[in-house]
Amino acid sequence: MPKTLDSEPWRGLPAHVADLIEPELGAISEEILVTIAREVPEYARPLEGRFGRGIRLGVVEALSQFVAVIRDPDAGREPGRDVYVQLGRGEQRVGRPLDSLLAAYRIGARVAWRRIAAVGRRADLEAEPLTLLAEAIFAYIDELSADSAEGYAEAQAEVEDVRRRRVRELVRLLISETPAEPADLKAAARAAGWALPKRVAAAACAEGDLAAIKRRLPPDSLATVVAGTGCLLLADPDGPGRREELAVAAGRARVVLGPTTEPDGAAHSWSLARSLLAADADRALGEPGLLCAEDHLADLLLFEARPLTARIASRRLAAFEELTPKSAERMRETALAHVRHHGNAVAMANELHIHPQTARYRIARLRELLGEQLDDPDARFELELALRAEGRVGLST
Repeated sequence: MPKTLDSEPWRGLPAHVADLIEPELGAISEEILVTIAREVPEYARPLEGRFGRGIRLGVVEALSQFVAVIRDPDAGREPGRDVYVQLGRGEQRVGRPLDSLLAAYRIGARVAWRRIAAVGRRADLEAEPLTLLAEAIFAYIDELSADSAEGYAEAQAEVEDVRRRRVRELVRLLISETPAEPADLKAAARAAGWALPKRVAAAACAEGDLAAIKRRLPPDSLATVVAGTGCLLLADPDGPGRREELAVAAGRARVVLGPTTEPDGAAHSWSLARSLLAADADRALGEPGLLCAEDHLADLLLFEARPLTARIASRRLAAFEELTPKSAERMRETALAHVRHHGNAVAMANELHIHPQTARYRIARLRELLGEQLDDPDARFELELALRAEGRVGLST
């Protein structure tokens, strides 16, 4: 879409205005450079070396290009944009905020307008071209600023991309099943800007939740995506307040924390965290938030032994298949309470929130269905495994 006169006000200027300005460019450039050095603290140093050449080039090119677009607006600015894109990239590379460069542009516009306005008055330019000339100068500076902002953002994105790659490589080394050489691990940590801690823990979350969780964690936490799962590596996870920080960062997302270990054991921590996250795919283990793998090892065992628990269930719970779904569910609850409380009717009644007499009735019905299984220790053990596995939505057989 072509730009309008409002966005490129220099299109409305007579071409001979460029002839009036051009002889003054050298003097204007020098005054701009002196004023920038005086008013922008970051640039208050001799304009020498690469730094000085860059600033001087930027000022000279800005004025030359401004004259060129007045003389031939249709030539466009594309050939000269790269100077200002590169100035923005340079500011990012040296670690300065973009504010200093943008301030220098504003100073340049102010000085240029004062000097050019004087030239216009001496040449008896009328009020309308003078007004349009002022508008053109400041619109032109806005375009230079946008070019530099683009360059700054590009350079920043490249730096972030390099850091992400280095973090990903470091995490890959830490959680690899084949332990990395200590020298390789130290080198990768140094490249990623991470101080290798004495103790770490891995945490797993959904890929879509990773960015938000990472933003809420201390900067010494690593975050990347591993095989479609969000992976966090936490330094000193048992330190004061660290567990609370992770719980707050998790919010309403599920985060599974693996056990604390030395760095060479991070693979085991990650394996447990990732496996339990998979086991909890249907929120079988409770409300969202932080979940510690060490507290749910039995659940993980049931999840990973699903084929075996399914076979056990088909054998031990076959009698329930003839019941209606509602009756079968009631008998499963009763059977689990029975093995948990060794057939104590009062304890079962308290757990199931029923009258003890009702519990006794259900025990009698359970014996009709399961028979001697309730008295055989090995059978009771298998029965409890099957019932617990079926009781987990995510561990359903």
